[in-house]
Amino acid sequence: MRRPRGSNVAGDYVSRPSPRVKRVLFAALALLLLAAGTLGAYVLYELHLGRDIRGSSTVEFVTTQAAPPKPKEPGVFWPMYGYDPERQRAPTAFKLRPPFRRIWAFRANDLLEFPPVIAYGRLFFTSNTGTVFALSSRYGRRAWVYRSRRCAAASPAVHDHVVFQTFLNRPPCNSAQSPNDLDGEVIALGTRQGKIKWRARIGPAESSPVVANGLVYLGDWRGTVYALGERTGRPRWRFTAGGRVKDAPALTGKRLFFGSYDGHVYAVNALTGKLLWKAAAQPRLGGLGTFYSTPAVAYGRVYIGSTDGKLYSYGAASGKLRWSYGTGAYVYASPAVWRKRVLVGSYNGEFYALDAATGNRLWQFRANGAISGSATVIDGIVYFASLTGRTYALDARTGREVWTFPDGRYTPVVADPERLYLIGYTRIYGMVAR
Repeated sequence: MRRPRGSNVAGDYVSRPSPRVKRVLFAALALLLLAAGTLGAYVLYELHLGRDIRGSSTVEFVTTQAAPPKPKEPGVFWPMYGYDPERQRAPTAFKLRPPFRRIWAFRANDLLEFPPVIAYGRLFFTSNTGTVFALSSRYGRRAWVYRSRRCAAASPAVHDHVVFQTFLNRPPCNSAQSPNDLDGEVIALGTRQGKIKWRARIGPAESSPVVANGLVYLGDWRGTVYALGERTGRPRWRFTAGGRVKDAPALTGKRLFFGSYDGHVYAVNALTGKLLWKAAAQPRLGGLGTFYSTPAVAYGRVYIGSTDGKLYSYGAASGKLRWSYGTGAYVYASPAVWRKRVLVGSYNGEFYALDAATGNRLWQFRANGAISGSATVIDGIVYFASLTGRTYALDARTGREVWTFPDGRYTPVVADPERLYLIGYTRIYGMVAR
């Protein structure tokens, strides 16, 4: 027998929601749409806040800046990480151009993450296992060794026949401990025989020192920046940031600049430690980026990379953000500054030349892997290395490749008037121009 159309029989009944249930469902849907809209608006707002900022060539940009002075101490050719207190990485005194010919090689048998300093006919550098080497710059022969039995991740500084080196924990160096238990050191060694002049207990430090004003400036994992007496190692002042300070401070005049893992860049008075300004990275989803990159100071600006994938330019006097440029990947590398260009690599494998005033891209070069180490400019050639083990030499004006070498991971070269010294993964090469 056929069922009449529209009839309801057992097993064929469809329940219809009551008016009250409908109102509740419509209200829930409205709230869901409102929440989605609010979330979308928040995401768009965060993206807007984190957008790239383009700068001005007239606002807080000093075009008449003189070239950084040459090291004044006789026999000192490369006194600190980044060459000068401003960390510009672009000495003007050396006239060396590729191609190069290797004349010696020294094997350290351990990772060489940070480059040497050069003084008194020797290279001074420290392996990641905390061994400090003094090496003849002419022959590549070892003069002395100091074993700290700690880990290290910094370049030394040299001044007045003393080498200053920071150290991390004893192995395992990255072990998680409370801030009060974190244990590091800074040691002053005589350049002749490597004898200890003084040592100071601080937190674990991978901050390459800068020596000026009779003081040694550096930071540590406790977030403390120190000014230690050059002769004694005794603290003159301390400043505590909101997070770990892993970069090397940069100095110009009476201002000391550094970044922190709290997502801020700081400027303090170099003689007193008094805060002058504090500037943040741009907002982003997930929080602020952190600053591992060492700042470079030039043209009245501070240039520094961040783990949020951006290179930032702040006014050195005001702390105001003047421009930002996004690469899309970590910028651990410290920038080099040369002839109104900022030169820096990114973990995305790209190397950039940006206008120092505006942040506009001038050229871009694709390397064979991620770039973590800092660039160096010598005689118009910019050198950098990729994590896949190759050093590149490019024309700093155009980005044209002019030479490569099949070793190198981090900051690739330092120099004196006669030689280029290339830092490989575990080796240092002494080279002369062909």
